[in-house]
Parts: sequence; structure tokens; C-alpha cells
Amino acid sequence: MYSQIIKRFIVVAILFTIHCSLFISHAVAQTDSIASIVDEVIWVVGDEAILKSDVEELRLQGQQEGITWKGDPDCAIPEQIAVQKLYLNQAIIDSVEVTESEITQGVEQYIDRMISVIGSREKVEEYQKKNMSQIRADLRESFRERKMVEGMQQKLVKDITVTPAEVRRFVKDLPQDSIPFVPTEVEVQIITNKPRIEQDEINRVKEELRDYTDRINKGESSFSTLARLYSEDPGSARRGGELDFTPRAAFDPAFANVAFSLSDPKRVSKIVESEFGFHIIQLIDKRGDRIKVRHILRKPVVSDDAIQKAMARMDTVATAIRDGVPPEMIKPIFKDKDGNAIEKFTFEDGVALFSDDKDTRNNHGLMFNVTQDNSRTSRFKLSELPAEVAKAVDPLKVGEISAPFQMMNERGKIVCAIAKLKSRTEGHKATITDDYQVLKNLVLERLRTEKLHNWVVNRIKSTYVRINDRYRNCNFEYEGWVR
Repeated sequence: MYSQIIKRFIVVAILFTIHCSLFISHAVAQTDSIASIVDEVIWVVGDEAILKSDVEELRLQGQQEGITWKGDPDCAIPEQIAVQKLYLNQAIIDSVEVTESEITQGVEQYIDRMISVIGSREKVEEYQKKNMSQIRADLRESFRERKMVEGMQQKLVKDITVTPAEVRRFVKDLPQDSIPFVPTEVEVQIITNKPRIEQDEINRVKEELRDYTDRINKGESSFSTLARLYSEDPGSARRGGELDFTPRAAFDPAFANVAFSLSDPKRVSKIVESEFGFHIIQLIDKRGDRIKVRHILRKPVVSDDAIQKAMARMDTVATAIRDGVPPEMIKPIFKDKDGNAIEKFTFEDGVALFSDDKDTRNNHGLMFNVTQDNSRTSRFKLSELPAEVAKAVDPLKVGEISAPFQMMNERGKIVCAIAKLKSRTEGHKATITDDYQVLKNLVLERLRTEKLHNWVVNRIKSTYVRINDRYRNCNFEYEGWVR
């Protein structure tokens, strides 16, 4: 399907312009053996050559990534590299744009994964025989091409639409054993409340940051060294606190206001509080509306006592909702728009008065799920919910309120919460009445896959192709390679 095609191209793209080493010890020996093989050109697509070493390294990378190839890997791997070249060439012709932030994010995620597999930054550098700056530089071009290919594919399928009549016709012709199974889906409302942090703990964190600033100003230590040692932002700490060129809108507003006010790279900012914690910032460079900075993040520790108080507060709110009676602590302020006291207390009232989550508070606490195509839905499979939420709502009946529970929010902070099961649809075979969107997406995916397949076949016809004779008997996914 379309999503599987994208997944295969992601792996191909990572190795399209560079030969990434494998990052586990037994694979290093295999890679060394590949290097000893006399290389040769096995395919030519347009004016681009595909080497035997390209195929062998991609085969090893695929084994590490758990990728299964359609058909014989000896045939499928060079074919996928060739298809990648077709997309990339068209992306260049069509001026498909890729932002620096997209590339940086992809590179850093890949490096983080390498480090987690092999154990440390130093071991990655040892296996690559390069320092981290050189590894990043090599990966950037590879990820740029990956994003260009993805952008070209999305451009080709962006105008594909389906009508309700087409969906109904598709379902009518679909064999019973091919009708997709829709897993159990739920809608969940949630109230989250942050435990209150004691002022002494906030003062402790600020004093630490003042000490770092003092040590930097006195020349006793560099900002980047202190960031590596003490910053609680794992993504940037290993880079000495460095955040690559980023637009103002991508930052927390408080952080952005201070960062964009800096003008002297030698100066350390004042302490700034964001939704993530407390920071000090140092300017590296500015380019138009983008800024490159270093920062050190410190997060105040939430005490057990504060957590217990927040849990008790959530328990009180949950009891009030179940009983329908506002607790004494909110009776004086709980009024309707006309100023009249309200006797009935609902979950929605609890959201308005107590929830700290701005993303759900304006939707009466209803959680939203962002799907693969970036659309929003209130329906979740249980596996798509945060684990703590799924555990809390799974045993509930529709309309019931959970017991209080703790969870980590998207910003890495402990919150206490209660949840309500708004609706539950048990797993079943899809029907046009209840699961139109599921079936529509299935039709769209098939049409997109067909569109991409036909585009590749037509590009092959108009592109110079020469392949080694030993590949002529391959059962290729795309017709037209052998002439």
C-alpha cells in the first residue's frame, strides 16, 4: 500500500547518497567485508549509476531496520534505488522545497537512534571513523534527498479524491474476507491538573542557573560544557545545548522573546521560564527571522506531597461529577453566565474550572487524535492513547469517570488527571454506515498507490536505463526496466 511504499523509500533514501555504517559490532565486520569487494556498476538510470556496494549496504541496513522486500531482495533492492533516483530527479526539476528544520529534526532523530543502539556518542564516532560534526554533515544531504522524494510523492497524489459513490462501489465489489476489521475505538474527555511546585524548589533551580552564568562569565567553564553536564533537554544537551536555526513561532513565546532580544554571542541571557522549565540562553547566530542559540534547561522537581495534594484535588472533582454536586471549595465561584449559582456539576464544568491542558480545555476536555494524513479525529484506538489514559478508561463503561491517575504530559511534566469514557465502539468489520472514513481512506490509499506505480512506469519509459544482464530475469515490481 501507499504507506508501505513510503516506508521502503525512507530506508532507501537514508543510504542513497552516503554509505551509512551499521551500528552494532557484528555488522561492522560485515561492512568491512563489503569494502573488500571490487565494486561495479550494475544499473544506470538516466545519468546516475547504481553500484554493487550500494545494494549490499542497503541489504544490511534493511536487515537492521527489519525491512522486508517485495520479492527477491537481489532484484527488489536495486529496483528501489532506481525508483528513488527517478523521484529525486523529478523533485529537482519541480523545485520541491525542504526546510532546514525538517532536515535537522530528521538527522537528530537518526543520530539519537544510533546512539541508543550502540550505546554512546563516542562509539558511534569510532565506528564511523568521523566526529559527530562530520557525521551530521554527511547525513544532512541524505535526509534532504529523503524529504525531497517524500515531497515529490505527496505532490503527485495530493489532488486525488474519492466520492461517496466510489466508496460504495468499492465496498460492494470487495470480497467478505477482504473487508477491513476496525479495532475498538473510544472517545475520551480528560481533566489534567499540575501539582504545585514549592517556591523553595523554584529558588533552588534559579540559583543553579545563576551559578552556571557566573562560571561562564568568569571563564571557568564554557556554556556548551555546562549544557552537556546539566541541561535537562536531552535532545540538545548532547550537542552542548545547541538548537539549530529556528523561526520564532517554533519556540515557546517566553523563550522566543528572550532569545530574539539577544545581540551579543558572549552574553548569557537572564533566566527565563517556559512551559518546559527554566532556561538560560546564549546567542550563536541570526539569519533573517531564524535564530541559532544554546540553552540550558533545568526543571523544578515536583514533591511527593504536591503530587498527593493534586491527586486529592482530582479525586474531589471526580466525586463531585459523579454526585452532580459542586464541592464546597468551588460553590462560591461556580456560577452561570447570568451570575446565578449552579447546583448541577458536570465533567465539562470540571474541565473549565480545573484543567491545565490548553489543548483540551477549549473542547470540553475532549482529546483529539492526529492521524497519518494530519487530519484530526476524536476517536482513538486504545493503543493510540497515552498508556496511563488507556489503562484508566479501558475498564470503564460509557459515561463513567476514572479514578485519579498520574501521567507525563507532552511537555515532560507530571500531571494528575481523571478521564471520562465518552463513547466506545467495539471492534468489528467495517460498514459503509458506521465506518465510511475508514473505507474512504482505504480507497484513497489504493488510488495513491496506483497513481505512484503508473507514474514510475511512465518515467521508466522516458528515461535511459541500462541494467546488468544478470538482472534481466528478475520479476520486477515495475515493468519497463528490461529492454
